Amino acid sequence: MAGTSVGSIIGAAYCSGVSPKELEEIATLVRFKDFARWTLSRYGFCTNDRMDRFLAKIVQVKTFEELKKPLAVAATDFTTGDPVVFKQGPLVDAIRASCAYPGMFLPVELNGRLLVDGMLAHAVPTPPLREMGAERVIGIYLSAHWVKLTGPRHLFDVIGQCFSIAQAKMSESWKREADVVIEPNVDGFAYDCFDRTPELISAGAEAMRAILPQVKQWMTVPESEPTQAKAPLRPIGTLPA
Repeated sequence: MAGTSVGSIIGAAYCSGVSPKELEEIATLVRFKDFARWTLSRYGFCTNDRMDRFLAKIVQVKTFEELKKPLAVAATDFTTGDPVVFKQGPLVDAIRASCAYPGMFLPVELNGRLLVDGMLAHAVPTPPLREMGAERVIGIYLSAHWVKLTGPRHLFDVIGQCFSIAQAKMSESWKREADVVIEPNVDGFAYDCFDRTPELISAGAEAMRAILPQVKQWMTVPESEPTQAKAPLRPIGTLPA
């Protein structure tokens, strides 16, 4: 699996052994204050340093090497714009960097580099999955435009809308590496609407059911080919939350 931003959190939890049911229960309980803290800085309005404690509660291991399934976490080098993909070492630092949404969260300094949200380099991290050897790739893309006719509520809506537009414009590159793309209908969901978690889960389930027949075909081995089928690896898209 590979994840960008909130997808890195979900991916790390799942790859460490947390079940989908447990993830659903966690999602209904989590709130912004659980992983973010308001601060005063020229680099952003929040720090995600509380993510250390938050991840310790839900991710059952501390390093990539301890995960039960291979995982890649995408971040972006703020200075060069280059993608930074983590596949080994401590999980928490990599996830914090992947979730450092520009303008909202402070960048994360790691290994001599200033890192921000992975969505700028890998909005949906399909290329890292191909590099890891995935034969079939499912891309999950959350393409919500938050701002409707009523206009933005505050600065974060302005930033979020701008990034949503930018991601839509640069989607062709990562789509080329995906065998299929799932796009749940998340229009109208703001970055902080944690109270609507059941609706978001339902939207994701509905989108997945639509492509399930195709995925099942990938996992079916013809009688003339007795080799073992491989389950598809799939990246989780980005949604600042």
